[in-house]
Amino acid sequence: MISGTVIDKSGRNLSGQTVEASLISIGHAEPLIFGLNCSLGPDEMEPFVEELARVSPYYMSAYPNAGLPDPLSPTGFPETAEIFAPKVAKWAENGWLNVVGGCCGTTPEHIRALTKLVREFSPRVVERTVSST
Repeated sequence: MISGTVIDKSGRNLSGQTVEASLISIGHAEPLIFGLNCSLGPDEMEPFVEELARVSPYYMSAYPNAGLPDPLSPTGFPETAEIFAPKVAKWAENGWLNVVGGCCGTTPEHIRALTKLVREFSPRVVERTVSST
């Protein structure tokens, strides 16, 4: 499993790669799962999860933050479980995910709310072929 981080709304990682370029650069490893984690909340991460689901031949994971960091928020992140879970569950409903969770600012309540919503959706379908090397 390989999980990358998009550092800002430009859709690039720390080395400057787009999500598609990251996907291409790790392709030789033939991961079972490739996804995104941390740094962004569901609103900001959604276009990149959607893009990966469109181009990736691997199972998909996503672990967004509970929104963008906010030092004025009581938890340091603005999204409560009730706000976070439906946004991320939409990705499962769209058929984009196989593994889902939460990163910075998420709590057991966030994960419980998300689990309750995603149970009804089927995982992303991937046609996997195994390399002969």
